Amino acid sequence: MKKLIFAIACIAYTLCATSQTITPKSFEPAVHNAFLVYRMAEKFHLQPKPLNDEFSAALFSSFITAIDDERLFFTAQDISSFNNYKTLLDDDIKARKPAFLQAVTEVYVKRLQAADTMAVSICSKPFNFKINEKYTVAEDTSYAKDAAAIRIKLQKAIKAQVLTAIIDDYDNPTAKQIDSLEIIYRKKAATYFKRSISRTLQSPEGVPQYIGNIFCEAMAAIYDPHSSFFSLTKKENFESGLGHKSMIFGFSLNEDDEEKIIIEELAPGSPAFKSGQLNKGDKIIKLQWEGKESIDVSDASAAEISNILDASNHHKLTLTVKKADGSLRDVVLNKAESSEADDDNKVKSFLLKGAKTVGYISLPSFYEDWENDAGVNGCANDVAKEIIKLKKENIDALIIDVRFNGGGSMQEATDLAGIFIDAGPVAQVKTRDAKPYSLKDANRGTIYDGPLLYMVNGYSASASEMVAATLQDYNRAVIVGSPTFGKATGQIMLPLDTSIYLEKYTGKSTAQNFVTLTRLKLYRVNGNTAQFTGVVPNVVLPDLIEIDPQREANEPFAISPDKIEANKYYKPAASLPSLQQTADAEMVASPFFSKLPQYISLAKAQARLVDVNLNISAAIKENIITANTVKTPEKQAAIGFIVLNNMYDTEKLSLKADAREANENWKSFLAKDPYLQLSFKLALQLLK
Repeated sequence: MKKLIFAIACIAYTLCATSQTITPKSFEPAVHNAFLVYRMAEKFHLQPKPLNDEFSAALFSSFITAIDDERLFFTAQDISSFNNYKTLLDDDIKARKPAFLQAVTEVYVKRLQAADTMAVSICSKPFNFKINEKYTVAEDTSYAKDAAAIRIKLQKAIKAQVLTAIIDDYDNPTAKQIDSLEIIYRKKAATYFKRSISRTLQSPEGVPQYIGNIFCEAMAAIYDPHSSFFSLTKKENFESGLGHKSMIFGFSLNEDDEEKIIIEELAPGSPAFKSGQLNKGDKIIKLQWEGKESIDVSDASAAEISNILDASNHHKLTLTVKKADGSLRDVVLNKAESSEADDDNKVKSFLLKGAKTVGYISLPSFYEDWENDAGVNGCANDVAKEIIKLKKENIDALIIDVRFNGGGSMQEATDLAGIFIDAGPVAQVKTRDAKPYSLKDANRGTIYDGPLLYMVNGYSASASEMVAATLQDYNRAVIVGSPTFGKATGQIMLPLDTSIYLEKYTGKSTAQNFVTLTRLKLYRVNGNTAQFTGVVPNVVLPDLIEIDPQREANEPFAISPDKIEANKYYKPAASLPSLQQTADAEMVASPFFSKLPQYISLAKAQARLVDVNLNISAAIKENIITANTVKTPEKQAAIGFIVLNNMYDTEKLSLKADAREANENWKSFLAKDPYLQLSFKLALQLLK
């Protein structure tokens, strides 16, 4: 079976230059690539869409949004002029005509250059926060009427950014503090804005290629949210971490749709991976070297952050990240040699010692062994190693934690499920062919057959969901948490070459551009699918994801779910006891969970789009009211258990001082995790 990529693609904007003259010839590579994306999708996509007027209109809207998502640059007049192309893009793609791309690019460059000049002018004078003024939702979500209106909108947007930064520093700043901070943040806002524009206008790649790549990315995404276009550079960045460094933290960087720097991948076995507290998609907020002041990098570029990280190989770094649920987390890291042959602790385990001994294993991603087809260094084999260590400690139950695990290898998911069930089908797959086929655990027997809990949340996706569904359908584990993301499709990355034959393709290519296409649907052994609904846990817990739910079902071009027949060889075990009432009772008594629903409700209301008050006195009052009403419930250390290392890890840690510190930080984090505390109590119930 081909290696399949389970990933939610996000647009990573590349840099461009404006030194060249924009002519129709400048867009020849882009229109050729767009045509090939269409032909590749027609040939290989699970459900290819007809390239027609409907497709054209969807592409038009997605593309315009992609290059000006905040509606700061184009005017309503510009959009009106572009509308002439709205239902013609399908014809232009087939004929490889560049007229639309050229028209948009010429206007876009002029608007960016004008906005750059405007930002300098706007930020050259102090903002007056005493006048009554608002940046309304209507202004924020619509295009300015003309160039003059763009300046007004831009001035309000920058002013709001500066005001927010001041209030974030001081809940109730004095007049002196306001004046001092206004200068600092106004200059910072100007720098950030100019930097953002420069990233588009100052690269050797050129604006036509920049625009062309975004057009192809938007086009691929019309087929479904996980089909993507990749330039060679993007493909390389997508597949690699920081392995070229001799001393690494072990994470690679990318941008999300808001142009915030996020962790793109974690290198298995690296310090970042071993910390157990970082995940793909975490936003980087601050960096702090040992003994130094923290550096705010919330608006920095990937290059700026990389330069800071490269400043030292031997000092301790505290990394502040924002998780997908909005919470902030400080993670202490030390660099390590990337060539270190340490196959242990890619997956981390602990003992939760209380009335009973419960094993705990954290699995941040479903990585696979690219060098060995036997999967010796894949995550399933690594989990098996940790289970063997824990069994030597005579554990009474086991918890597997895949919260925030965005997925990965489907083969590793199959192998992982096989650790806990006897030989048999673990999932079903359907491609364009009419007949589905089963993914099977071919090895009889199990590595662990005791009481099992599997922790998930709304950011557990793809492979994580596949294992959750299998364990649930076989009644093999109690699934605990919130409904998973709801992605049950598989993708394959191919060079942008219509002559490719899947049967002969080795996965290696020197092509300049690539495309990731959805090739299959994944079904549970009972015939249902996790697509859209996700896997609904046996024990449902409230989660911060409810504040801003991001799920497959909310994606505009997601593939609709359906159902097939159950696998006839699927034989579930006896039903597990229901633990929802036990969990409900525990949550009522929990200082964290008892306050969480109210916090979620208030935070939801706060997250709604509202007019932004640009009068600082009014803004401060609003901020104080919010701070007093929306407070994150406090996490408290566990009472029912302590977190310990297994004997094997204890011996290894005695020889590594830096690893001991990271280990203690991780243990402290787990001890205060209310979800783990509740899962431990549920594990005890399984043992009764």
